[in-house]
Amino acid sequence: MTTVTVLGSTGSVGRQTLAVTAEHPDRFTVTGLAAGSNAELLSTQARQLGVRRVALADRDAARRARELLGPGVDVLDGPDAATELAREATDVVLNGMVGSRGLQPTLAALAAGNRVALANKESLILGGRLVLDAVRRPGQLTPVDSEHSALAQCLRAGAEREVARLVITASGGPFRGRSREELRHVTVTDALAHPTWNMGAVITINSATLANKGLEVVEAQLLFGIGYDRITVVVHPESVVHGMVEFCDGATVAKLSPPDMRLPIQLALAWPERLDFAPVHLDWTQARSLQFEPLDAETFPMVSLAVAAGRRGGSHPGAYNAANEEAVAAFLAGRLGFLGIPATVEAVLAEHDGTDAPDLATVLETEAWARARAAELIRDARTTACS
Repeated sequence: MTTVTVLGSTGSVGRQTLAVTAEHPDRFTVTGLAAGSNAELLSTQARQLGVRRVALADRDAARRARELLGPGVDVLDGPDAATELAREATDVVLNGMVGSRGLQPTLAALAAGNRVALANKESLILGGRLVLDAVRRPGQLTPVDSEHSALAQCLRAGAEREVARLVITASGGPFRGRSREELRHVTVTDALAHPTWNMGAVITINSATLANKGLEVVEAQLLFGIGYDRITVVVHPESVVHGMVEFCDGATVAKLSPPDMRLPIQLALAWPERLDFAPVHLDWTQARSLQFEPLDAETFPMVSLAVAAGRRGGSHPGAYNAANEEAVAAFLAGRLGFLGIPATVEAVLAEHDGTDAPDLATVLETEAWARARAAELIRDARTTACS
């Protein structure tokens, strides 16, 4: 029996992870759950699964969970609660947390020797070498994102020396084909209307700006050790091809499946095994076409900004991520226009001097600075627009 701790259990990835484990009761047992502030849903999950140890970042929510769960369940609370839970011995820690707060739980889980199924891409974006250096054995860090899961599967087809290029696919989000001018006045509702995936608000906005693809390129470089000049992003609106690897002899191996996160989640939980369970299938008896288009880097500059930050390395990807998170929050709150997101990130990166090999304290300092500077730029832009 594989024991599983789920961080971010009330979010989209977390809920789908629990759905996967429920399909395999003879294979997985959930022993720990962590969330931010959704005490009601977390408590329901814990009761249904018989989990005796949970964590909530919000202390008021933790008090509510104690009332709901009673004395038989240990409720950790506070900003370090998920980190404390992640370092407890288990077979797999699936980190489905959103944002940079997932970094320290990832480091704690790896340091404890737990295998990490990583859906929190910000862990690698911020932590970089810190995370990679914490990996003790092959396979201890397994990607959950559909794109990186696809690449990991395709890479099985050849030796490392035979790899010519990684190809990451992007759906194009809700604004595929629009011009930069057409994006000037799009609304939050417009940006949240993703044509393929059902995700949380922050991830969906990142898909609309293509910041998610920028983050995925940096993550792919770190995970697979392939240089940025050998990683390509192409737009593929059907979201059936999730990633491709081109080999030195001209052959390209692609991973195709329906756009359903349960597939990469269950593979990450059982890695490197495949489970004999397919919640969705592609029907190859039906006619279908697959489109591939070049990325419009001028209209969607977030990929280029991420690659530039990744090339500079050190603390620069963390500054990119923090500035983006702050800008996305401002957009969702109606304090920033859609095009203000890449403009804010670009301005923050232009001011960031950077550190080549940051320790955890420096990573967190960089994040705090980038957030504060992004907030200042957003506030100044809003003040100027209203004056």
